[in-house]
Amino acid sequence: MKKLIGTFGILGILSAMSGCAYGGVAVAGDKAIVLRNDGLLFGALRKAFVCKIADDGLHDCVASAEKP
Repeated sequence: MKKLIGTFGILGILSAMSGCAYGGVAVAGDKAIVLRNDGLLFGALRKAFVCKIADDGLHDCVASAEKP
């Protein structure tokens, strides 16, 4: 029983450290802004990209120098 409680305790701590991953897109004219949070270690890996919209998808995505 103690091993079971210990295992669930460790799994709970590890899942709390992983955070959540999400992404979002906003469109303005012929450009799209893509925001991403990788969810690793409390969301420390946040990124923003500015992309051109074309008929076959997003092209020329450039990482923004500013933090979102």
